[in-house]
Amino acid sequence: MSGPATSPEYLPIWVAAYDGHFARQGLTVNVRATRSEVGAAEALAQGQADLVATSAEALLRFGAREKQSPRLLLGLTAAPPVALVIDAAHAARVRAVADLAGLRVAITAPGVAEHAWLNFLLARARLTPAQVHVVSAGTQGLARALAGGDVHAAMVPDALAARLLGERRGTVLADLRTPAAAERALGIPTVHAGVFLRGERPPGERELAAFTRAILAAEARLAAGRPAELAERLPRAVLGGAGELEARVQQARDLYLPEGRVSEERLELTTLFLRDQLPLPARARIQLLPPGRVRPAGR
Repeated sequence: MSGPATSPEYLPIWVAAYDGHFARQGLTVNVRATRSEVGAAEALAQGQADLVATSAEALLRFGAREKQSPRLLLGLTAAPPVALVIDAAHAARVRAVADLAGLRVAITAPGVAEHAWLNFLLARARLTPAQVHVVSAGTQGLARALAGGDVHAAMVPDALAARLLGERRGTVLADLRTPAAAERALGIPTVHAGVFLRGERPPGERELAAFTRAILAAEARLAAGRPAELAERLPRAVLGGAGELEARVQQARDLYLPEGRVSEERLELTTLFLRDQLPLPARARIQLLPPGRVRPAGR
């Protein structure tokens, strides 16, 4: 599973493991965290895992090797849970993504997932990456960069976006934090994080169906709230700092793709978009695992 352990995209996996949802489905699941989405994708390519939770981008770049056929079991998020936020001091001047021409926009680091998604937002606004000064501010430096005037806008995670908006220190130019918001901002349905398997060596259909039910139950558990109860069960690394889990549980109400379902169109459009933004291997491709094979009727 992709790290860091505090990533909201993959919280349902931790909840399924430590809140008993895998066990209720009769499964014994060994969860191993990697440092990044790339590490999880490589684990699938190298046959070190039966299933991996990672991003479509990482899987296409590092997890799809010759003679392998990665399959998507279920989707988790539509896009990285971030928002493109403009500092309040510049809100009168910058009202749309197209107004960012010539301005400074911060991301956490070069090559992070949201960098490609920022470039797509710019392309929709008829801007090239060269027309915007993209700077790296680090995870902890985004808020300081905005507040200090070092940048005009930034791609910020949900918790920071909510804080900036609540304090009226920022305005959202483009929101990727929920499936509906992401489709409005991007103009197409997309998938970002998901659970993948190797098509030539899949687990049994009964196990995959049970795994899917456990993840959907974990997402329902998150939507119900009660973070204090979850905090008693989850590993310390997943909890993060004070109040972080509560914020992520609140975010989880609208974060995940309904029922984990991903259409052929959503997957194909995501692949085409990523190919436009990234150097992907020529044969890299992800296929859907037919939902009817792993889900009970009515799910």
